[in-house]
Amino acid sequence: MFDFAQIATNLAEGKQPQVRELVQLALEQGVPAKEILDQGLMQGLGIVGELMEREEIMIPQVLGIAQFMCDTVDEMLKPYLLEADMNPHGKVVFATVQGDLHDIGKNLVIMMLEGAGFNVIDLGIDVPPETIVTAIRENNPHMLGLSALLTTTMPMIKTTIDTIIESGLRDRVKILVGGAPLDQEFAEQVGADGYAPDASTATKLAKSLSN
Repeated sequence: MFDFAQIATNLAEGKQPQVRELVQLALEQGVPAKEILDQGLMQGLGIVGELMEREEIMIPQVLGIAQFMCDTVDEMLKPYLLEADMNPHGKVVFATVQGDLHDIGKNLVIMMLEGAGFNVIDLGIDVPPETIVTAIRENNPHMLGLSALLTTTMPMIKTTIDTIIESGLRDRVKILVGGAPLDQEFAEQVGADGYAPDASTATKLAKSLSN
């Protein structure tokens, strides 16, 4: 049995050449690409998420590791995943709400979601509710991710969700929210389906809601 912990540990430590060597070795030994992704790379990102929660690793390092993982999946695993007819977990539309220009957290979540097999449509920052409604209508996603990093833009999450309800599209998407000033209680108050305090939790939550 392949030792996936080696992939996870090396990824968490940012040892890129070692990760690629181990992924290649696993493929040569006939290990299914999905197992390499789920039990190796995603476990490594989970470790990174825990380090980030404990503030033992800086955001730029996390972003670099997440980007490396996405590149590794694209270059080394995606052909095998497609060959095995692996459907992604689902399609996600993601946006930082209107009035908010922060995107580091959003970008990190998106990279982790893509690495986990989601198809993510990034609408960017400062996105009006009407633009989000249009994106839902045009792309028919399984989930919507809304981010707010300022207490002053928190109310815009509720405004956006209310606009989606008024459009008649609410039943078509699961809505996940996140950002520094948010919490589970806020998510419940605005009618979201889930809240995540960090990128690792967001990915796990998205996977659980897509099953």
